[in-house]
Amino acid sequence: MRYLFEDYALDTDRRELLRGAEAVSISPQEFDLLDHLIRNRDRVVSKDDIIQAIWKGRAISDTALTTRLNAVRTAIGDSGESQRLIKTLPRRGFRFVGQIQKPPETAGIDAAGNAGESPPQALELPDKPSIAILPFSNLSSDPEQDYFADGIVDEIITALSRFKSVFVIARNSSFTYKGRAVDLKQVGRELGVRYLLEGSVRKAAGRVRITCQLIDATTGMHLWADRYDNDLQDVFALQDEITVKVISSIQPKLLQVEIDLAARRPNDLSAYDHYLRANLHYYKMTREGVGEAIRLLDRALEIDPRYSAAASLAILCHTINLLFRWSADPQREGAEAMRLSQLVISIDENDPETLACVGWAKAFLFADAATGAEFVDRAVSLNPNSAIAWSYRGFVCLYAGRSEESLLSFEQASRLSPLDPMEFGIIAMIGGAYVGLGRFDEAVIAARKSIGKHPTFLPAHLFLASALAHLGRKEESDKTVRRILELQPNFRISGRRGHWSPLYVEGLQKAGLPE
Repeated sequence: MRYLFEDYALDTDRRELLRGAEAVSISPQEFDLLDHLIRNRDRVVSKDDIIQAIWKGRAISDTALTTRLNAVRTAIGDSGESQRLIKTLPRRGFRFVGQIQKPPETAGIDAAGNAGESPPQALELPDKPSIAILPFSNLSSDPEQDYFADGIVDEIITALSRFKSVFVIARNSSFTYKGRAVDLKQVGRELGVRYLLEGSVRKAAGRVRITCQLIDATTGMHLWADRYDNDLQDVFALQDEITVKVISSIQPKLLQVEIDLAARRPNDLSAYDHYLRANLHYYKMTREGVGEAIRLLDRALEIDPRYSAAASLAILCHTINLLFRWSADPQREGAEAMRLSQLVISIDENDPETLACVGWAKAFLFADAATGAEFVDRAVSLNPNSAIAWSYRGFVCLYAGRSEESLLSFEQASRLSPLDPMEFGIIAMIGGAYVGLGRFDEAVIAARKSIGKHPTFLPAHLFLASALAHLGRKEESDKTVRRILELQPNFRISGRRGHWSPLYVEGLQKAGLPE
């Protein structure tokens, strides 16, 4: 269904909010809230109705609801003061009051501006067992414990992805279904998998209960269900047991499974807690969010100095600070990234995501593209199911001027995580690969699609400026250059020289960016 109002379009099939031809950034939960208000625009929707529809009846604070509602209003150009589209009726609820227009008979226009394009087809099933682990429901009395349930799912995904005989969807795509009532067959089609694992977590009084069930998404049949109870200190043993059950069910030959994830696990559960909270801030991809993530990761490493997962995420955060010029002390931050890189390799030199992270840091921070390439190649060899490893390989190949390999790597990362909420980064880098290959028209489409999803993501603007300059589209190129200098006033092309594709750097020069 496609709802049109003012210059916006809400496409419920593609789960996109568009303004004209540009995609508007909106979280899955905010999308569901807007969809619910529009579908019920003929009446006032109460707070209880919204909580039941969006949060499945879980208790949430008025502040949380107000925050989500304000985010929806911002996405559609409304505000709590004007209430032009969403009206608040005190003590009664909310109502969408915008005028819905009848959609045209022809197919819509996507974020890239392609008219008449058909809706995306269901992804083909891989030629081996394929599975997605959906977010587990938090049944604890405290809704703030959501992050703990998410952490349980993260660990199961990581464990399953180690098995090369199984195709595992990445966490970021699985989590787009969080808090939504879904048709499991449709989820299977959207993700291109045969099996789905869903469940719940209840954490209370030092104990945890995990329930889960495995479903054949092609038929909707339940294959097995089980419940696990134990002390919180033994939560990792429970994760291993669940993983063994899943593998044994979808791959009968793997009856004897040994899972060794000790290197990435903390010795103290509070370190794990800080790491999970850091992830929440990192995914905001803002200067403040990355800064808070580093603070939490530093605390996790104080508690457990050899906690590999926390150290790897800290490397990523420090690298982002340096790349985006967010660092107050670049020299200190670079030294810390180097120290952490040496630390995680000394802990476990065979962890795929650690290797990929260090490879990225070596290529970008230490200008050692050759060593970086060795690390990321080994990472994807150890775990072909890791969307993160494939993404890092794409970054390193792009930096090294290997545009064709970069494109293939990013496409594989996208297949492993087809609904990734951070796909704006992958899309932007695909645009960069197109620039390196001289496919400038495709680069423009990819870069603009990325900007539609994340308007301040600098790399997308840089690839767009380079491609437009090569195409001789000066007016558009000049506008993009002005936007780049707004986002990063101290930008200089000299910081992009080295291993980058010559076509990319040449395009930046043609665009008129300062040397």
